Amino acid sequence: MQEDTYRHKGLRRKLIDSLRKKGITDERVLAAMESVPRHFFLDSAFSELAYEDKAMPIEREQTISQPYTVAFQTQLLDLQKRDRVLEIGTGSGYQAAILGQMGARVFTVERQEQLYLEAKKLLAALGFTNIRCYFRDGMKGLREFAPYDKIIVTAGATEVPQTLLDQLAIGGRMVIPVGIRSQKMLRITKKSDTELVEEDFGDFRFVPFVGGTIANDK
Repeated sequence: MQEDTYRHKGLRRKLIDSLRKKGITDERVLAAMESVPRHFFLDSAFSELAYEDKAMPIEREQTISQPYTVAFQTQLLDLQKRDRVLEIGTGSGYQAAILGQMGARVFTVERQEQLYLEAKKLLAALGFTNIRCYFRDGMKGLREFAPYDKIIVTAGATEVPQTLLDQLAIGGRMVIPVGIRSQKMLRITKKSDTELVEEDFGDFRFVPFVGGTIANDK
């Protein structure tokens, strides 16, 4: 594992200041992002760039989301300690780490076996006992542990999957980007089994949300 130097901590503080200026107001989110070293979730070649407010490449042609996007989605969840949170798209594990740092019980699903294995190993090394990783098809969610207080999707869906809505608790919230070329960030609150309230928080851009799983090459 890489070191977390004074320089990294200083760069993190600057990033947090910039996120605050960009409109992130939930201090719990900002505190978690200041605590979790983002450069741990990137190749060491990107260590100096880890605290720029940009998406960065990871393995399997995927990305680690822009810090502003991570903060924005997390803020929309209105996370409470001990919330049961389903994350679709583990990727590097960074978003799961932020949720875990905030005290949530996180169930995170990744369709790429390589990413799943790497994220699971890193999150365990960082001491996150409240994060459980699964190599699954995110389109199907994780029914065996439903219902969830919160669901966060970190890939761009063409529509809101009914399977995920079914796994959301009454009173729960789902944050999901929906669209084709770019996505609208939606927050869906489940008032009852028949009543959903949908809010639109503007345009974002994500890698596509696709089904199935991809095992490591033998």
